[in-house]
Amino acid sequence: MQTHSDQAELELFREMTRRALEQEVAPHYESWEDAGRMPRELWHTLGQAGMLCVDLPEQYGAAGASFEVAQLVIGEMARMGFGGLASAHNIHSNIVAPYILHMGSEAQKAQWLPQMASGAAVGAIAMTEPGTGSDLAALRTSAVRDGDEWVINGAKVFITNGLLADLVIVCAKTDPDAGAKGISLFLVDTTLPGFSRGKGIKKIGQHSSDTAELFFDNLRVPADALLGEENRGFFYLMQELPRERLGVATQAIYATDGALDLTQAYVQERRAFGQSIASFQNTRFTLAEVKTQLELCRAYYQQCMSKYQQGEMTEEEAALLKLSASEMQVQAADRCLQLFGGYGYTSEYPISRFYVDARVQTIYAGTSEIMKEVIARPLLGR
Repeated sequence: MQTHSDQAELELFREMTRRALEQEVAPHYESWEDAGRMPRELWHTLGQAGMLCVDLPEQYGAAGASFEVAQLVIGEMARMGFGGLASAHNIHSNIVAPYILHMGSEAQKAQWLPQMASGAAVGAIAMTEPGTGSDLAALRTSAVRDGDEWVINGAKVFITNGLLADLVIVCAKTDPDAGAKGISLFLVDTTLPGFSRGKGIKKIGQHSSDTAELFFDNLRVPADALLGEENRGFFYLMQELPRERLGVATQAIYATDGALDLTQAYVQERRAFGQSIASFQNTRFTLAEVKTQLELCRAYYQQCMSKYQQGEMTEEEAALLKLSASEMQVQAADRCLQLFGGYGYTSEYPISRFYVDARVQTIYAGTSEIMKEVIARPLLGR
C-alpha cells in the first residue's frame, strides 16, 4: 500500500523530470533524431539532474529513490514523445546498473556505479548476435581463460547505446558444449584494445537511440571482469528479465498516455464536413477503445509492479505484461495516428514519432512470439 510520503516522492520526481526534459531535451530532440544519436554531454546533464540510476543506493552517488521513481523517469520520457531517450535510459539505468548492483563484486560496484549515476560512463548490454536473435543458447561469442585474463572473440548486433557506451556487459560462451548453461557475463571497458564498433544502424523509429554492431577481436579483459560466477550468465539473464520487461511496459503505458493526449487535443481542434472530428461517432468509439485497453494494461502493470517489489513476480507474469502492454501500444499508436488523417503520416506532427517508436517494443526484450511461448509452457505442462 502506497503511503502519502511515497506519493509525495513520486510527484516530486515527476515534476523534476518533466522540468528537466522540457529544458534540456525538448528544444534539441528533433536535431538528435535527425543525427541518429544523442550528444555524449546529455548523459552528464541527466546525471547532474539526478535522473540516472535513481534507485541505486546513495553510497554510489544516486538518489536512493524507490523502484516506482525509477520507472516514472523512463515513463515521462516516453510520455513526452522521447522514445529513443527512454529506451537508451532504460538500458543504462534499468538494466545495466541493476546487473552490476545484484551480481557485481564490491570492487566492480565501486568502479562503475558512481560513474553510471553521474553520466561519466554510459552502459550497454550485448546479448543479440547476427543470426541468433532471441536464441541465447546459440551464442557464438566466446570467452577463453588465459592465465589472469579472458580472451573474448565475436560480434553483437542491435546494441542500444552501442556507439556511446563506455561499459558493455557482454554475454559470451565460456563452456561451448553446455548450451545456455555455458554462458558467462563480462564487464567490458570499451577503451580496451580489440574492442570496436560498426557504424550506427539506421532504424525506422527511436532514431536518437544510437544502435550499433560491436566487435571483439582477441579482446583481453582481466579475470575480475567476470560478472558473477562463471557459466551462470543465463541464470542471471533470466533473473533480471522481469525488470527489463517491466521497463518495456512502463514505456508502453506512458507513451500511450502521450499519444492519447495528443489525439484528444487534435480531434477537438480539427474540423471536417463543418464539424469537429471529435463529434463523429467513429472518433469517440476509437478513443474509448484505446482508453479501455490502456487502463486494463495499466491495472495489470500496477499489479506486477507490486509483485516485483515483493520479489514475487514470475517469468510468466513478466511475459504476460510485456506481451499485452507492447501490443496494446502498437495498436493504440496506429489507431491514434489514423485520426490525424494525412497529417499523421508527416513527421511534422509528433503522433508519427509515437507510431514508429512503438514498433520495436514488440521485438526487443523478447519478441511477442517468445512471450507467447513462455506463457504457453505452463498451460500445456511443457
